[in-house]
Amino acid sequence: MNNTPSAAAGTAQWQCGSCSFIYDEAQGWPAEGIAPGTPWAQVPQDWRCPDCSSSKDDFMALD
Repeated sequence: MNNTPSAAAGTAQWQCGSCSFIYDEAQGWPAEGIAPGTPWAQVPQDWRCPDCSSSKDDFMALD
C-alpha cells in the first residue's frame, strides 16, 4: 500500500478505506483540534475516522 501523497503537504487528501470519508489537509479537522493545513503525517497516530472509527492506517492517499 502506498501512503505517499502526490500533492504538496497541506493540499493532499486521504480517503478511509472502510467508509470513504476524506481527510483534506487543506481543511484539517478543527472539531478534533487538527488545524487547516495540517499534513497527514502530523495527524496523531491514534486519530480515528470520525464517520466509522477506522484507524489512520486504513486511509489511503488520493491522487
